Amino acid sequence: MKNTKKEKILILTGTLGDGHNQAAQAILEATGFYHPEVEAKVVDFLEWNHPYLHSVGKFCYMQWMKGLPSVYGYLYRKTRDENTLSNLFKRMKSFSTDRMLKLLDEVKPTVVVSTFPGAASAMSYLKSNNMTDIPTVTVITDYTDHSYWIHPYTDRYVVGAEHVKQALLKHRIPHHCIAVTGIPIKLSFTRSYDRAALCEKHGLDRSIPIILVMGGGDGLIGKQCLSLLRSAELLGSVQFIIVCGRNKKLRQSLEEELGGSDANTRHRVVITGFVDHVHELMAISDLIVTKPGGITVSEALALELPMILYKPIPGQEQENSAYLVRVGAALEARNASDLKGRLQQVIGNRSYLINLKNNARQNNRKEGAFSALTAILETQNHFVPAMENSHLIYASS
Repeated sequence: MKNTKKEKILILTGTLGDGHNQAAQAILEATGFYHPEVEAKVVDFLEWNHPYLHSVGKFCYMQWMKGLPSVYGYLYRKTRDENTLSNLFKRMKSFSTDRMLKLLDEVKPTVVVSTFPGAASAMSYLKSNNMTDIPTVTVITDYTDHSYWIHPYTDRYVVGAEHVKQALLKHRIPHHCIAVTGIPIKLSFTRSYDRAALCEKHGLDRSIPIILVMGGGDGLIGKQCLSLLRSAELLGSVQFIIVCGRNKKLRQSLEEELGGSDANTRHRVVITGFVDHVHELMAISDLIVTKPGGITVSEALALELPMILYKPIPGQEQENSAYLVRVGAALEARNASDLKGRLQQVIGNRSYLINLKNNARQNNRKEGAFSALTAILETQNHFVPAMENSHLIYASS
């Protein structure tokens, strides 16, 4: 008998960095655009479970990532595969069972999607203890695999590229439980734009190379590019757009050191905080210097924007960077001197930029959000209750 229950997607995300939330919002947007008859709701898993502590947790996480990246990288490598340490971490219950059950009761979803590994772990716990049988989908938001994403009773994994699927198969996840869709990005990054009109809108000269500098929503790069702005070693004149994100301290510092004008630099510099038109800035740029977060690089791929990936943090950033360098869509710069060399290598070398651009075109998946949504709805409509589908219990601890 056909299920006539109204389809409702609950998307669980987490605000440790912007990537998990951006993927969740992309799926939400795609639902409204392609399947308006389906209801979708995004909930911050961390805020829901820890309403008084999530801001503190996010602050501590960012300080850890900035101050002790090598420690993060060490733990990432040690827990990459299923082992005693990774299973120990996965058994640490970081959520309230009562609050999770309350959320499911209030929303009454027909499928739960996790873009945050902690949320995937929580749903796995509930299902493994017979507290729910709602189909669950995990959307991996980087171009890599890791044990913290992998949990029993997960019905489908949505991944960004074929090599991630192959890695998951080695974790004994069944072939039919993995959908290669591309990482979900917002529709604004999938469209074509009039570069001349956008350059005029943002007061930039389209005849002079434009370099976009981004460090994600928290703006982790800008200050380290100051020497480049004053450098006489870059060929010709260059226009820089530096997006500081939510990092108000960085923006103020840059504006003070640059004297509020172009007088202290050889190049035109535009400094901005968090903006909601990053797609326009990417569309007018010839090159982006950025941290290799999964969402940001997927957006750049969609707009066929060549990339220099700056100082990837050990862990998923290094994995993302390695993938993009391997497919020829990006270069990696491990320090400020390396960054200067990479810019000298690319700026003024039109054929090099065209090659990077062509490789980005061949490896982008602009339809990532739509394809992910399709995989989610298919999971919901062809679901077999977890306790009856014992072959899905492939990663039990």
